[in-house]
Amino acid sequence: MERLAVNLAGVTLKNPVMPASGTAAYGQTMAQQLDLSALGGLVIKSTTAEPREGNARPTTAPTTAGWLNAIGLKNPGITAVMQDRLPWLAQHYPDLPIVGSVAGSTMAEYVEVAKKMTTAPNVKLLEINISCPNVEKGGLAFGTDPQMVETLTRAIVDVVDKPVFMKLTPNVTDIVPIAAAAEAGGADGLTMINTLTGLGIDLKTRKPILAHGTGGLSGKAIHPLAVRMIHEVRQQTKLPIIGVGGVFTPADVLEFYLAGANAVEVGAATYGHPTACTDIIAGLPAEMDKYGIASLQQLIAEVQG
Repeated sequence: MERLAVNLAGVTLKNPVMPASGTAAYGQTMAQQLDLSALGGLVIKSTTAEPREGNARPTTAPTTAGWLNAIGLKNPGITAVMQDRLPWLAQHYPDLPIVGSVAGSTMAEYVEVAKKMTTAPNVKLLEINISCPNVEKGGLAFGTDPQMVETLTRAIVDVVDKPVFMKLTPNVTDIVPIAAAAEAGGADGLTMINTLTGLGIDLKTRKPILAHGTGGLSGKAIHPLAVRMIHEVRQQTKLPIIGVGGVFTPADVLEFYLAGANAVEVGAATYGHPTACTDIIAGLPAEMDKYGIASLQQLIAEVQG
């Protein structure tokens, strides 16, 4: 459907809707619940150099207007992803654009994983998860230091031949300098926002409800924050933005577009409702008709100039 098609740094998606990183893993389970080929793209789980077991359970819990999660980057490692997960997607869904999510605890690990992942033919974009703790800098997230963001972005851009989108953490006082640093480092686009750090406490045990303690807050609660941050960053950059944070309806998608987004990712909405992505895609044309929107690319031109 042409009116839903969007262009992200030279990559054409037939519609703007993708599952957010981690919510679809590597597609195999989601494929049993919906037709992956109906998606605009598939963002895979954040992948590290070596396999990771992740955090102790419980790793997720419902909370006020959303979810807390502390999965801990559980993944099978880049070798298994390159040998098994990505080839499976290529075999069964050859036309599905894959967004490869890269994570790490050192700059060298990010560069290594990105360099390997970019060689997969079905990976069309890289999304760099810079909310990871930087072990070389005392555990602070890579994405909270503008200088580190610029340096890391440049290091990755220099070794890959696919567009690089930096996924920004909202856990900063001002997200605009972080976005500017990613652009200065040569990023082709931005994904925003990642989860906000939250904490839930069990009144009976008097202990945190997640084994890890704190967790990332996702869901409806963070949608207005994501809209605000996308809008702020859009005033300062022309880079394409993938909006993520509390997208549950076609109206939420259009609100992100009015803030300045070019595509969207759907995360918490898929919990308990696995067809959320395809339901949103199916509902978009009628929602666009309601507001006289001929096509998403035209809307982008109107909003972004």
